[in-house]
Parts: sequence; structure tokens; C-alpha cells
Amino acid sequence: MEKQNHDNKQSCEEEVCTCEPCKCEESCTCKKTEVEEKSKEKKKKEEKDSKNKYKKENEDLKLKIKELENKVLSEKAELINYRKRKDDEVSYMLKYASEDMIKSILPIVDNFERAIKLDDDNLEDELSKFLEGFKMIYCHLVKVLEENGVKAIDGVNKAFDPTYHEAVLTEVREKVEPSIVLEILQKGYLYKDKVIRPAMVKVSA
Repeated sequence: MEKQNHDNKQSCEEEVCTCEPCKCEESCTCKKTEVEEKSKEKKKKEEKDSKNKYKKENEDLKLKIKELENKVLSEKAELINYRKRKDDEVSYMLKYASEDMIKSILPIVDNFERAIKLDDDNLEDELSKFLEGFKMIYCHLVKVLEENGVKAIDGVNKAFDPTYHEAVLTEVREKVEPSIVLEILQKGYLYKDKVIRPAMVKVSA
């Protein structure tokens, strides 16, 4: 009897043992599946994060490239403008290179003109003979100035123009409209297309 009970007990134990591993195996399979799912989700998330990071880095690089391109274009335009300004300055300097020298010669021309005005209609007197040399030097000097682009400003009986004239005296004259140049007191000069000395004039009031 004891033997039979022992056998039944053993059989029961064996059944229990046979059942438990089955449940354990099922549980392990579920856990394995869950772990795999989590691993897949984690991998997907990492891939998504990696793509987003790459996309952001790509956008940042494009933005940086655009900024650098704009900076290069800006500096290139600035360099072109600088070169243009320098070329204009050099061109201006070359064009009016003799301006200071000509300005220093003009008072000499004025003195020659004052001396020549002392001459009268009698060309045989001592004064006329003395001034003959002055006239020759004066004519030669004026010719040299004209060859270098210098010419006197003409303005008598013309409207006063502040660009070319400097009014130092006014005079009321009948039948003459106001602001008309009556007399040039000191010649003004143009050097090429630039006024280097305005003419001092008497203007009608």
C-alpha cells in the first residue's frame, strides 16, 4: 500500500515537474518577444533621432554655406567698389596733376596783364618798347597754358553765374538788367572742365 502511494506521489510529482517547465518556457518566450520589440522600437527611435540630427546638421551646414556665400559676395562687391574708387582717384589725380602748378602761375599772368595795360596807343615810345618783351613772354605763357587745357572764363555782358563768377562790386546802370556781369576785375580760369579760379566781377544791381 505504501508502495502504491509512493508511486502515486512520484507520478504526481512527475506531472507537476512536467507542467512547470512548459509554463516557464512560455514565459521566457513572451519575455524574449517583449525584449525584441523594445529593442526594435529603441532601434527605430535611434534611427529616427539620427535622421533628425543629420537633417538638422545638413540644414545648419546649408545655412552656414549660404552665409559664407553672402559674405564672399559682399566682400567681393566691396573690393570692386574700392578698386573703382581708387581708379577714380588715380584718374582724377592724373587728369588734374598740374593744377597746383597752374594756380601758382596765374598770379604771374595777372602781373603781366597789369603791366601790359600800362601801354598806350603810341607804340614808338620808351614804355611801349620796354613792354614789348613783356608782351612776347605773356603771349608765350598764355599759349602754354592753353595747350595744357587752361582757358580764361568769359562773362562780360552775360548773366552772373556763381559757378564761374565771384561778385565783388555792384553798380546800377540804366537799361541793364540786374545780375549782369559789367566788368571782369580779375580773370577766372578753367582747367579742363574744372573751375580753378572764379572770375572777380562787377555786377549790375
